[in-house]
Amino acid sequence: MIGNTLTNLQKQIFDLIFPPNCFGCDRIGYDLCPTCAQMVEPTGQNICQRCGRLQTEPLSLCERCQQGDTSHITLARAATLFRSPLRSGVHSLKYDDKPELSATLARFLIAIFQQPPWSTLRSSIDTIIPVPMHPERLAERGYNQAERLATAFARRVGLPVDSTLLTRTRATPTQVGLGAIERKQNVAGAFHATRSADGADILLIDDVFTTGATLAECATALHHAGARNIYALTLTTPPLGEEDIA
Repeated sequence: MIGNTLTNLQKQIFDLIFPPNCFGCDRIGYDLCPTCAQMVEPTGQNICQRCGRLQTEPLSLCERCQQGDTSHITLARAATLFRSPLRSGVHSLKYDDKPELSATLARFLIAIFQQPPWSTLRSSIDTIIPVPMHPERLAERGYNQAERLATAFARRVGLPVDSTLLTRTRATPTQVGLGAIERKQNVAGAFHATRSADGADILLIDDVFTTGATLAECATALHHAGARNIYALTLTTPPLGEEDIA
């Protein structure tokens, strides 16, 4: 508690000396100004109710799920669409050395988590696990954006975060620009559970859901470790038909 208070106080002092700029419009004094915050687009209702993938209309099960999707994810959702201004915020968080944006961006995860089906699942979730980075990539960036988002999110919803249960054992090229099959091949076998997750209900957190390949591989590793239910929640997802932009 004291540590969090000091961190918040330090940020307030720093912001007084060096005011932040809105990542959407550069307005001084905000990470995300109220006007730009209103421009962030929620994912909406045109999704598959199981995997959360965008559809042309609401579906209880999309074609992929009906055909027996082998993913071990019980349920997945993305909070927003990967469009301006949020696209700029995600880019700044990941590539511009701005981990402080995680608290602002986590607001959208918190908002969707307060709605069904999460409002009924919350009590059963044992722990939150951020999608891990390979140690080499982590050393280059200095932080894992998924972990920063998960930590800010967990602080508000009152759930624990475990950043050690799941590891990334293979450094993979970036997924940006790859198709669905290439993405799946790229991350195949890239994750490993360090210990048993016997009977646990786990919530995976990541920044972007594109084809779901990374989350599916994480879920496979957790399933083999004995996890019971594996849920996934991401900050954003590309609009329908624009999967190659993220």
